[in-house]
Amino acid sequence: MNKEALLYEKQADDKVRCILCNHKCLIASNSTGICGVRKNIDGTLYSLNYDKIIARHMDPVEKKPLFHFLPGSKSYSIAAAGCNLKCSFCQNSDISQMPVDTGTIAGKNISPEALVEEAVAGNAETIAYTYTEPTIYYELAKETAQLAKSRGLKNIFVSNGFMSNECLLDMADFLDGANIDLKSFSDDFYKKQCGARLEPVLETIKKLNDMGIWIEVTTLVIPGLNDSEEELAKIAEFIAKTNYFIPWHISRFHPRYKMTDLNPTDSEKLVRARQIGYCAGLKYVYTGNLPGDDGENTYCHNCGNPLIGRAGFTIEFNNLKKDKCPMCKTRVPGLLFKRQP
Repeated sequence: MNKEALLYEKQADDKVRCILCNHKCLIASNSTGICGVRKNIDGTLYSLNYDKIIARHMDPVEKKPLFHFLPGSKSYSIAAAGCNLKCSFCQNSDISQMPVDTGTIAGKNISPEALVEEAVAGNAETIAYTYTEPTIYYELAKETAQLAKSRGLKNIFVSNGFMSNECLLDMADFLDGANIDLKSFSDDFYKKQCGARLEPVLETIKKLNDMGIWIEVTTLVIPGLNDSEEELAKIAEFIAKTNYFIPWHISRFHPRYKMTDLNPTDSEKLVRARQIGYCAGLKYVYTGNLPGDDGENTYCHNCGNPLIGRAGFTIEFNNLKKDKCPMCKTRVPGLLFKRQP
């Protein structure tokens, strides 16, 4: 069903201003915004993908990736079709770009109540709104998240970070964690490769940190586009200045969508990027899409003691004593164990 959208303003001549993300689309009657899933019908903005679930899986939370948020737990992961960015290298373009590329919005009609029941039945600790951009199915995400909260589950957004300040304030009462893509530190990159801008993403990261929501940041390192040591250092320095305990995930690029002419990222580049992150003052830097690399593991930022060993998305050992290093008793940041109510 089409559901009236949240976060929009009526304008003259049956136009509407969507204020869900930083595009702030002014949408004429019977037209959609940039995302292709929010349509102005006679002066009222509707969500076209409400309850149309295009993907749902029970994932390890490490796949989000979140390494400091209930490690080893299951996260019920859901998505609806669409995105407000147009990344030429999108790793999930078949569903994120579906509404714009094909003019269709596929998905199975599943209610928020049914989604929460599936999460509970599967012994998930969290519901992750992921695979596409959760902002563009915000009505479904919000209703599901509020129900999940009432059942003792936590909520995670895996996001490009382009949501508006109004949206960030609205989600404050139900969002527990997020992984934000910081795709580059170049506004030109964002404009050419994503159809967006850099500054709103930086503001989202700072705002979430100020709100006390646990965040981790991911950068997909693309050969020749955002992989210079200078740019990687700028990203690391920004994260460290915001909060040096924010984990940074440096992920290996694989050719996808409109960027199939590039090679995968050299593993040496990711290893060097991890060193750059530590030199910038970050306490936790991880390599992604590089199974078997030492950068998958968590070490105490104080004494270097191995705390969590990983192989891909599998936890091989967890030496934490609740949220502390067993050797030096230093607290490790994040939500690292399930607290009793």
